Amino acid sequence: MTKAELVDSIFERVGLSKKEAQDIIEIIFDTIKQTFVEGESVKISGFGTFNVKKKTARRGRNPKTGEELEITPRKVITFRTSNQLKAIIEKQDV
Repeated sequence: MTKAELVDSIFERVGLSKKEAQDIIEIIFDTIKQTFVEGESVKISGFGTFNVKKKTARRGRNPKTGEELEITPRKVITFRTSNQLKAIIEKQDV
């Protein structure tokens, strides 16, 4: 699902204009991005939790050349689904 599809869904379900729906989506995503920049987690009840984790520097190897190199420290975002979402997904036929 794309951002445009989210806007269309809000437009159809809530009845807001597409511009208003797009503004709402942009505000939500901007707020989530800013929360990640601050190193905070985002918990959406019934959906899951996004966490910012810090990875330390480590030694790695280029798989193509076999050359060893230093992998720099960085932040990554992880996602853990809520039990409610897991239950809904597991109920669906495969």
